[in-house]
Amino acid sequence: MTPTSLQGIKVLDLSRVLAGPWASQMLGDLGADVVKVERPGAGDDTRSWGPPWVPQVDGSPSDQAAYFQCANRNKRSVAIDLATPEGQAQVRALAAQADVLLENFKVGGLKAYGLDYDSLKALNPRLIYCSITGFGQTGPYAARAGYDFLIQGMGGLMSLTGRSDAEEGAGPQKVGVALVDIMTGLYASIGVLAALQHRHATGEGQHIDLALLDVQVATLANQAANYLTSGKAPGRMGNAHPNIVPYQDFPTADGDMILAIGNDGQFARFCGAAGHADWAADERFATNPARVAHRAVLIPLLRQATVMKTTAEWIALLESQAVPCGPINRLPEVFTDPQVVARGLQVALDHPRFGSVPLVANPIRMSASPVAYTQAPPSLGEHTEQVLRDWLG
Repeated sequence: MTPTSLQGIKVLDLSRVLAGPWASQMLGDLGADVVKVERPGAGDDTRSWGPPWVPQVDGSPSDQAAYFQCANRNKRSVAIDLATPEGQAQVRALAAQADVLLENFKVGGLKAYGLDYDSLKALNPRLIYCSITGFGQTGPYAARAGYDFLIQGMGGLMSLTGRSDAEEGAGPQKVGVALVDIMTGLYASIGVLAALQHRHATGEGQHIDLALLDVQVATLANQAANYLTSGKAPGRMGNAHPNIVPYQDFPTADGDMILAIGNDGQFARFCGAAGHADWAADERFATNPARVAHRAVLIPLLRQATVMKTTAEWIALLESQAVPCGPINRLPEVFTDPQVVARGLQVALDHPRFGSVPLVANPIRMSASPVAYTQAPPSLGEHTEQVLRDWLG
């Protein structure tokens, strides 16, 4: 059997919903033994976030929402009541055997149970304890609950997303997936891997403090740099780009397409293909800074040209000229796209109740220690006895 990157690493996952489970799923994909601790009778909140519901083998709906499936493969579920002394003792015993613990309770929420970092560090000094909250362990907002939608607003993302004030339907918009939760999960997994390397060098565990708001601000990327450099707050631009032109959607004869032109050579080749080589020679459009300055003149000209061909015709023509472009796919087109199919981005795992469960693959491709898919998202408490036997004897 091909070895996995995190083979032998034990992860105790006390988190629920998305950010924490996304991190623990990543660690599970990389080979860690991930044990998900859930409330008896209820489990992770997302188990009930349906419809749609995962169909059972006989085709009837189950009590497990599709939402839960997206972040909980490669884990074993243990049902333990943290509110009871017995449950707290079980989790402490598991934590004593764990390499990593993930939790997303409110600040101080686990201290009453004796499951906070300081308490568990005394049992297991090598433990890497990752806390995920809305606002972090410190600061004036530390006690507040934080949710992805709220953080997208507070952290500036919604001020950059949506149609501009000059357009019909203008207003701030959230991203169509819980992107802050997902990015926080990725940062959490990166932090855990760094802490494991630190422990390898020193023998010491540590506490990782991750906040959704911190992650959102950190990932404002070029927009934050634009503001900090210029002092001018960027606004909503729809699908346009603040620093590159043309880099947005354009109408075609039968729909829409995306042009993602990143340099002057690509722009010149587009102009030639569109029958307007003169645009590339025009000093207003010849360079990207000039195109940004004359955006209001150039974009209407491009729109008048792009409506003359269908999306498929444009893609065939522009790909032959090495001009980045593409369609705006719905999910049915995404999962039947030849490249997506060739890369194996849809996988299936067997489950005793649900049969073959469809999932999205992990995008990391490693030549020596590849991602492994060993466990479909579990039923609540499916592995309680098995885990207590494996970890605690």
